[in-house]
Amino acid sequence: MAATPAPPQAPPKPTWDPRRSEPPFPWLRPTIRIRLTLLYGGMFLIAGILLLSIIYLLAAQAINTGNEPLFKIVDGDQLRVTSDNCQAINNATNLTYPQFNEAVSHCIDAQRRVALDDLLSRSLLALLGLAIIAFAFGYAMAGRVLSPLGRITRTARAVAGSDLSRRIELDGPDDELKELADTFDEMLERLQRAFTAQQRFVGNASHELRTPLAINRTLLEVHLSDPTAPVELQQLGKTLLATNERSEQLVEGLLLLARSDNQIVERKPVDLAEVAEQAVDQVHAEAEAKGVVIRGEQKPAVVQGNGVLLERIALNLVQNAVRYNVPEDGWVEVTTDVEHGQAVLVVSNTGPVVPAYEVDNLFEPFRRLRTERTGSDKGVGLGLSIVRSVVRAHGGHISAQPREGGGLVMRVTLPV
Repeated sequence: MAATPAPPQAPPKPTWDPRRSEPPFPWLRPTIRIRLTLLYGGMFLIAGILLLSIIYLLAAQAINTGNEPLFKIVDGDQLRVTSDNCQAINNATNLTYPQFNEAVSHCIDAQRRVALDDLLSRSLLALLGLAIIAFAFGYAMAGRVLSPLGRITRTARAVAGSDLSRRIELDGPDDELKELADTFDEMLERLQRAFTAQQRFVGNASHELRTPLAINRTLLEVHLSDPTAPVELQQLGKTLLATNERSEQLVEGLLLLARSDNQIVERKPVDLAEVAEQAVDQVHAEAEAKGVVIRGEQKPAVVQGNGVLLERIALNLVQNAVRYNVPEDGWVEVTTDVEHGQAVLVVSNTGPVVPAYEVDNLFEPFRRLRTERTGSDKGVGLGLSIVRSVVRAHGGHISAQPREGGGLVMRVTLPV
């Protein structure tokens, strides 16, 4: 006997307890608001100090440039002066005192403008450099602060693929992000327990419900095989056997519906064309007996999914199209193709007129078109519910539209 595999280890419990009391000094807690305030306030203070220091150095250099001697006296007896920065003094001769003072004033104004323009241009370059450094540093620090959110998002995306064993297990200070991550871990733990209990219930129900039905079917078949049994007993046995078969179909449908509500974890390439062809082959005999013609072209359309469940989609749709058809000259068209990057399965059929307001009800369990819950021998009322659950589990969409003249057009789209 094969050894029973060890149960998977439970994930670590979150360290944050939402029921714990608040600390005596909640304002001392290192929250995200306080950390961001200190971070960006400190960055602003450092940038301001750097900018003031640079402006101070540039201003000091501009003042030193402005304090250079404007002119030099080369001949004191005849009041001859020369200047490196003021050509008006060099080019002028025999200036009167008022003319000389005016030339000096013009030269001082020009020298001040040069110094201020140089200070402005260098200050703008310094501001541009500090802005680039500040944006780069702020981007890096924002990414560091928000990295826990990225971790939470990646874990949530993995959980969306039915990997409920994943946990965030966020380390770091006891702040809002830590609380969010621990709360999310606690929610995942409860969800995993719920899904595990559901799977265990489905497995137990599968065994407990199938076994007595299989025993009843075997006993009825044994009694029906007795040629000496009275006619009344044989007729009763056939009725009970049909009822037992209907119960088996109902149990299989409910179990499949419960399993298909979850996402598909293990996916393999499956061609919808092959799936549709197999479904048509299985329903071909029933279609001939009802006088229904099955037609249509199946083009390759490969998707990632579970082949058994995808075959159930096609089989249920084709069976419904054959069973709910017109008595004479009925047809069913089954096509597969790839449209706009998605695999498409379309099943159209002739049949009774379906009001538009009743189309959505067809996908509900145990709902049929203008029939009672137990008054039809065409099925147990779970076919389209199973189809919708399986399509959703594969990340696809199913829609139904009434045809003019009667019948339906069932369209299934799945991601390639």
